[in-house]
Amino acid sequence: MNIILLGAPGAGKGTQATKISDQYGLPHISTGDIFRENIKNQTEIGLLAKSYIDKGQLVSDEVTCKIVENRIARSDCEKGYMLDGFPRTIVQAEALDKITSIDLVINIDVDFSLVMDRICGRRVCKDCGESYHVSTLNGVATCSRCGGELTQRKDDNPETVQSRLDVYAKQTAPLIDYYTKKGLLFNVKSDENSTPDSTFAKVSAKLDSLLK
Repeated sequence: MNIILLGAPGAGKGTQATKISDQYGLPHISTGDIFRENIKNQTEIGLLAKSYIDKGQLVSDEVTCKIVENRIARSDCEKGYMLDGFPRTIVQAEALDKITSIDLVINIDVDFSLVMDRICGRRVCKDCGESYHVSTLNGVATCSRCGGELTQRKDDNPETVQSRLDVYAKQTAPLIDYYTKKGLLFNVKSDENSTPDSTFAKVSAKLDSLLK
C-alpha cells in the first residue's frame, strides 16, 4: 500500500505519520530526512541538493524526484510506503506518477486560523524535543518528561507561519484537486475538538477498508 500524506504546516501530519507507520509497518519517507541522509553520506545527489541549500534556494524538482525515486526503490518499500512532504507541487506529482503508483492520498484538513494558534502556541523542550501547547501548560515552563526548559522556536511566530501557509496554499493545495480528480483523495477534517487519536481513528478505518 503506497500512500501520500498531505496537510498544511501544523496540521498534525507528523503525529499521524508516526501512528500510521507503527500500526501498518509502512516506512515513513520524509523528504527532509532523505535530504539530510544523502548530504550526510555525501552521495552524488546529496551533494547536488546541498549546493541548492547552501545558496538558500529550494532544491529543484528534478533532484527532489530523483532522491525520492532512489529511496522508494529500497527493499523496505517493497510492500508499501508513506510519503510525507512529497510531492509538494503538481510538477512533482506528475513525475511521481511516472515512477510509481499511489493507492491513497490522505489530506489532514485544518483551518488556517487553528494552525496559526497551534504553531504560535507551541513550546518545545530544548533537551528532549517534546512538544506542548501553552493552553495546557498552566504557566509551567519545564518539560514533564525530562524537566528541560520549554522554549519557543524562532520561526513559530505569526509572520513566519503566515508565510509558510501562503506558500502551502499556492504550491501544495492544488494537489488536493489533482488527486481528487484521480479519485485518490481521502479528506480528514480536523477541528478544535479533534484529538490525534480521533483523527487517526478516521485514517485507520479508511486504511483498513483498503486492505480488505
